[in-house]
Amino acid sequence: MRRMSSSIVQGHFIRPTDHETPKTIGFIQCVGSRSEKRGNRYCSNICCMNTIKDSVLLKDHYPDIDIKVFYMDIRAFGKAFEDLFRRSKEAGVKYIRGLPGEVVEDPKTKNLIISVENTTTGEVEQHELDMLVLSVGVLPRQDGATIQKLLTLSRTADGFFMESHPKLKPVDAPTKGVFFAGCAEFPKDVKDSVTQAGAASARAEIILNADRIKVEAITSMVDKDMCTACEICYRACPYKCIEVDREKKMPAEIIEAACAGCGTCGAECPFGAVTMRHFTDDQIISQIEAILEEDPEEKTVVFACNWCSYQGADFAGISRLQYPPNQRIIRTMCSGRVDEEFVLYAFKLGAPIVLVSGCHFADCHYIDANRWTQKRVEKLWDKLEKMGIRPERLQLEWISAAEGQKFAKVMRELEEMRKKVTKEEIEFTKKALKDLKFKKEKRLAKLTADRAKAEKAAV
Repeated sequence: MRRMSSSIVQGHFIRPTDHETPKTIGFIQCVGSRSEKRGNRYCSNICCMNTIKDSVLLKDHYPDIDIKVFYMDIRAFGKAFEDLFRRSKEAGVKYIRGLPGEVVEDPKTKNLIISVENTTTGEVEQHELDMLVLSVGVLPRQDGATIQKLLTLSRTADGFFMESHPKLKPVDAPTKGVFFAGCAEFPKDVKDSVTQAGAASARAEIILNADRIKVEAITSMVDKDMCTACEICYRACPYKCIEVDREKKMPAEIIEAACAGCGTCGAECPFGAVTMRHFTDDQIISQIEAILEEDPEEKTVVFACNWCSYQGADFAGISRLQYPPNQRIIRTMCSGRVDEEFVLYAFKLGAPIVLVSGCHFADCHYIDANRWTQKRVEKLWDKLEKMGIRPERLQLEWISAAEGQKFAKVMRELEEMRKKVTKEEIEFTKKALKDLKFKKEKRLAKLTADRAKAEKAAV
């Protein structure tokens, strides 16, 4: 049961126990792989072809050796792999469909006796082997969680790192400047690893050869006329890229080169002084208005962060997972961008259910911006309850980019919740929020007052 390489001594294949060349050898596939209860659920990709290659090499060097391969499914998916599989069978390798349930050692011969149900014949068989080789599945690195936190990456449920997009950006991490190659992303053979490494190096060269690094135009900016130097945006910023002097009452200034565009500062600013380019309050409010313009009681408004929950929705679509069509998604770069006014405005326009979704705490691509989301939603639950509005109508879910199934499940649950919201509840909510003043209205009122004051002074 040791590695095959440890059985090769001076170019000869031997059994480690007595240094004799084995006459019968068995391979057991999918050890620790494709198992719901034990091991890992995923296929390790390389095991089948490694076994087939080893069996062909053994038959070439030792034509009389008896080789048996116990398997669930043989996956010969690559170039010329099926031909190699056929060559192995033609050389006399026996493929038995079924995984052994028991392995015991014969006390006299020291050989291994395995019991297996041959699913092709439906019979339980026993095989005596001189040597047994286990095809153990590939595991992600144990320090993956540490690397994930250091570089703010995403990982699949299996523990491998997740790419930005499986088709459009297969080697790019969601974090800029980080690229994947080899088994960091998922188990792959040498050929695929080399191909991906070439693609990753090419992507890195684009950055290294550039004279200047461009940043996306999604950074925040401050309206200095509206800023009161309260420092709330400074405390909320996960990158500390905001400078503000409260004592001198100097308006906040944003260092754009350090701003990642999460928008948390804009959501926390109580005066509407901070605006995020391309994700402004007016743009998001316009989306809410468009969604709820017709039949609002039939819609569920979903705020989804770009990196995780929105990608989870994309993954659900790629996986052809079914869920009700009543949800309307509004993409934000981070769940931290979801201002409490967006939620209240959606309720004001008649939305029966609102969902705020984002990355899991350990997976936030903006360090800890989603913790501000948690605080904001908890305050909203208290505010809604004081207004007589059921807090359950506002939901908060953490959905990763790999959780397409969870996204579909949450959407189905939201639909069941939506059906239970009565028209009377919606009308009561509209009346309760009728006189609520929003930042947009406050900002317009202040700008109008300042303009009138300036005109009066000019006269």
